[in-house]
Amino acid sequence: QVQLVESGGGLVQAGKSLRLSCAASRSIFVDNTMGWYRQAPGKQRELVATMTSSGRTNYADSVKGRFTISRDNARNTVYLQMSSLKFEDTAVYYCNFLAPRLGFNSWGQGTPVTVSS
Repeated sequence: QVQLVESGGGLVQAGKSLRLSCAASRSIFVDNTMGWYRQAPGKQRELVATMTSSGRTNYADSVKGRFTISRDNARNTVYLQMSSLKFEDTAVYYCNFLAPRLGFNSWGQGTPVTVSS
């Protein structure tokens, strides 16, 4: 498996920006997807954004136009740039690494994001 370490969460005012980072413990040279999910109190975990190793992205409708996912494959790191943050973006954000051909499905420990209104 791959270990993931997230950073960058915190408290931010509505309308401001925040960037999350997630570093993987090693390189994986097969097709994979890295992404971000979030879980708000009392709600199920939901997809925020994903990016494949070939660069294809997928976003939740609720964050399109506000959040941008990117990857630095040389650093085994995925980023989530969050702009125009809203109160409803408050959640614990989890990084995910998926490599189906290897049977890998790893999760980070989560980093909390709190948006004050």
